[in-house]
Amino acid sequence: MNLSPVVIAIPMYFILMAIEMIALRFQKHPGYRLNDAITNINCGVISQVTGVFIKVLSIGIYVLIYEHLALFHIPNNFWTFLLLFFLYDFCYYWAHRMSHEINLFWGGHVVHHSSEEYNLSVALRQSSTQTIWTFFFYFPLAILGFDPVMLVLASGINLLYQFWIHTEAIGRMGFLEKFMNTPSHHRVHHGRNPKYIDKNHAGTFIIFDKWFGTFQEEEETPTYGITSPVKSWNPVWVNLAHYASMKKELKMIPNWSDRLKYLFYKPGWLPEYLGGYRAPQEIESDYKKFDTVVPPSMNWYVFTQYIFILLLTGFFLFKVDSFTWLPKVLVSTIIIWTTVSFSGVFEKRSWYLPQEVARILAFLALVFFLIQSLLPLPILVGLLSLYGLVSFFWLWKNQQLKSQIHSISL
Repeated sequence: MNLSPVVIAIPMYFILMAIEMIALRFQKHPGYRLNDAITNINCGVISQVTGVFIKVLSIGIYVLIYEHLALFHIPNNFWTFLLLFFLYDFCYYWAHRMSHEINLFWGGHVVHHSSEEYNLSVALRQSSTQTIWTFFFYFPLAILGFDPVMLVLASGINLLYQFWIHTEAIGRMGFLEKFMNTPSHHRVHHGRNPKYIDKNHAGTFIIFDKWFGTFQEEEETPTYGITSPVKSWNPVWVNLAHYASMKKELKMIPNWSDRLKYLFYKPGWLPEYLGGYRAPQEIESDYKKFDTVVPPSMNWYVFTQYIFILLLTGFFLFKVDSFTWLPKVLVSTIIIWTTVSFSGVFEKRSWYLPQEVARILAFLALVFFLIQSLLPLPILVGLLSLYGLVSFFWLWKNQQLKSQIHSISL
């Protein structure tokens, strides 16, 4: 069983999001949009699924350094864990700061900033590639001799702490604002207003920003998102959009020295002969959030289907250590496929219907393969058949509704 604090806390995430929705409703704050919230969670789902493969690299190298290069072997106890947690957050600050200040690294972090909302679901909007650019920032902890198991625990708790600060339902927090990261401090970090960009990189302790000159108090309400909105609900594209933009701009740069600078200088940098650094601009007066509208029946369809894919994802993450490579690849594929399929529904893509039918059939086959030994065969076949028939009927009814609307409009 996977005992990662992040995985264990999955049910609590959704309970807290439900509480936040209720609180925002009382505050008469819109708070959530279904398409945005599901995209946020989809990014988190893909991050966790791909992390099953990528974290083997990062944790594996940390273990090798710890076993062969550690200067000490620090004992595991309450006090050394507190020290590790503080030092981990120090390393996190620099990994996070460099993820904003180095263009290539920003490609692994921009995903988290690309939502134009700010609520607890945004905390789950995590990148699938960020680990590639940041895992080595924690190697000094291995050299000092901190146990890899304790590092994973500190990492998980640090990430859990950052979940609750992604909200507008909580205002200023008095004395805590002086040394802890809070919702107010982190709202600044997610703002695309020029004065807020690249500020408040802290994970848990805001003191690092105050020490190293990157602290900014929350003043006017931030406008959330990134300076070049991704304008898509597709979590795979959200993960790849910045790299695609980099590829396009690299082709414009003729010499290798400037290409190298482009990779490692700040996002927005270009050589002078191509216009130079593109500084963040003030928010446009006609700025509107990216949005799409689908029939309410399809919102409910996605929401209902999403419950099933989250159950599969939870089952996969909790039992991942008992899976062989083939089930890992198959489950990961169907989960990622599903997240892309839902984006097709939200964006009203022409391809959504045939591939959604194919996805349901693949989902049924995979679930049968995974749990055929857990239920009597007639019950399992009956339940899966019911799921498939209801899903296909729902899609058919939506197509009928679309045809009627199209006929009326003509």
